[in-house]
Amino acid sequence: MSEYKPTGWPRNSNETLEWLVNGTSHERFIDDIFTELCERVRSAGTPVARATLFLNTFNPQWQGARILWRVGDSKAAIITFDYGIEDTGRYQNSPIRELDEGADVVRRRISERRGQAPWYPVYDELLEEGLTDYLALGVEHTLGKRQSVTFASDGAGFTEADIQLLKDILPALALVSEIRLKNRLARTLLETYVGPHASEQILAGATRRGSGTTVRAAVLICDLRDFTSISDMWPRDDVIELLNSYFDAVSDPIEQKGGEILKFMGDGLLAIFPLSNPQACESLLAAVTEARANMSAMNELHIQKGHPALRYGMGVHVGDVMYGNIGSRKRLDFTVIGPAVNIASRLEKLTKTTKKPVLLSADSVEAVGKDARMEGLGSFELRGVTKPIEIFTFS
Repeated sequence: MSEYKPTGWPRNSNETLEWLVNGTSHERFIDDIFTELCERVRSAGTPVARATLFLNTFNPQWQGARILWRVGDSKAAIITFDYGIEDTGRYQNSPIRELDEGADVVRRRISERRGQAPWYPVYDELLEEGLTDYLALGVEHTLGKRQSVTFASDGAGFTEADIQLLKDILPALALVSEIRLKNRLARTLLETYVGPHASEQILAGATRRGSGTTVRAAVLICDLRDFTSISDMWPRDDVIELLNSYFDAVSDPIEQKGGEILKFMGDGLLAIFPLSNPQACESLLAAVTEARANMSAMNELHIQKGHPALRYGMGVHVGDVMYGNIGSRKRLDFTVIGPAVNIASRLEKLTKTTKKPVLLSADSVEAVGKDARMEGLGSFELRGVTKPIEIFTFS
């Protein structure tokens, strides 16, 4: 058993602390809990007029977020901050840096203005809002991960009793915020690695091998050409940058138009547009059109740098797919399988032979309606498909 020294927490029990421990289990979002916490603290007589909770969320797009509440706000604002914020002047010249470097408390009576060192720019901002006192506290999560919370007062400022109440709240706030943060992190990680729709399925309990549903969908498979030779000839970091730029060019339109990317496969991707959306096929073709425009812009930059233009192939087919968990007993992949996926894959490979970057099956053309952008190429035999399939190019 590890050694533990009692801290005497809480120094003073209070209704706000009891609510934070026992009355928030139904609440999903930490920003809503933080808003009500600040309102309760102020109603109990502690003059909190502005408060901020800083959380490192480790989202793929940003490092974290700050939840900002001001008196009178019915809902706190959430402002994200980018990776590398530690290198900015705003962070370096802030009380949050003191907390991150080990300080437990930073306190300044900002109404007394100068004569207290250090004086941070945020104090000037608070003075302009008519605030008088400032308290920053470290919020300890498990395994040494530290977050921060700050409180600023109006009126005469914080009394020692006010500060003790805010300190008494800290351990409960740490537990409540960490639970919500890890729930959000789990959701973010699933959305990042399997997509938003699949992540909802998994979080709802679809974790059993073989579980899944049959979905009618438009399937898109895209692959980059000559990637093997590029990866052999280019420096590693340049190859990674190239891949990321290529995936941005193709993926952003797919996601913006309602598609779901299920898998990145080396230099390729697999995406679906479920036909439960009546406009799914039109959305897929709009995404393809935008992706091709993005690739053209990207190729112009490559040519300016002396690199050859990137070539790619896209195959599109409509059909039924099994959407669910496939894999071993201990390692699962949430994906789609079925003849429709196989045909889309064969069409993507056929782009090499036809020298056309986008090929559509007759089924997908029928689903969306033939127009002037589509040109028939005839029927082709595809490996593993019993009957020849009529193929169209799309421009």
